[in-house]
Amino acid sequence: MDKTSTSTYFGRLRPRRGWIVYAAGLAAVALTAGFDTASVSAAPTERPIFIAVGEYARPPIGWVQFCGEHREECRVRPSEPRDVRLTATAWKQLLAINTEVNTRIQPATDIETYDRLEYWTYPVDRGDCEDYVLLKRHLLMEAGWPREALLITVVRDQRDDGHAVLTVRTDHGEFILDNQVTEVLPWHETGYRYVKRQSQSDPNLWVALGDTRPRTPITAADRR
Repeated sequence: MDKTSTSTYFGRLRPRRGWIVYAAGLAAVALTAGFDTASVSAAPTERPIFIAVGEYARPPIGWVQFCGEHREECRVRPSEPRDVRLTATAWKQLLAINTEVNTRIQPATDIETYDRLEYWTYPVDRGDCEDYVLLKRHLLMEAGWPREALLITVVRDQRDDGHAVLTVRTDHGEFILDNQVTEVLPWHETGYRYVKRQSQSDPNLWVALGDTRPRTPITAADRR
C-alpha cells in the first residue's frame, strides 16, 4: 500500500482508525531513535544469531495472490541487504507493535473469515498467521524500518503444521514476531523448523533456510 491507499484502507474501517494514529506515533519514535545510537543491552545476543540461507525457493501461493491484489506492495527494485541497528528505543518499538497487533487481531482461519483455504491480506479484526505477519511488516515499514530487514518466513511448528512468522534482521541477530507466542524471541528459541523466507534484496524472491535442528516444545503458557 502507498500512503494514500493506507489511509483509505484504515479510514474506511471505523474499528481500525486507531491504526492510523498508532502508526504515525511509531513513525515519530523511529525518527527520534534513528537506529544509530548505543546498541540495546536487554536484547538476547547468544549464538547462533543468524540462520543459514540456502538456494532460491518457490514463493508461497498466498504471497503470489497477495501481490496480484496489492501490486504496489510488490513492485520494488532489488536492493542491498540491510539490518536494523537495534537500539533500546527500536527494541521497545518492536515489542509494542508485536503486542498491539497480537492483541487487536483475533485468530481465525481463512475458511472462517473468507471461506477460502488460503488467502493472504491485511486483517480487519481477525485473521490467521500470515495476516498478522503482513500487518506487522506494514506497520514497521510505516514507522521507518527497512523492508530489507523484515522478512516473511515459513516454518513448521511443533505439530509439523505450516506456520508464518516475521523475521526481523538486526545487528543483534534475527528475532521472530509470532501471533502464537507472546514474546519476541531469537530465531533459535522458538522451537520451530525454518523452511523458507523472503530474500533481503527482493521480497518477491524466496530462499530456502538451512535449519536442520529438531523442533523443541514451547510451554502452553507461552502460546496464545
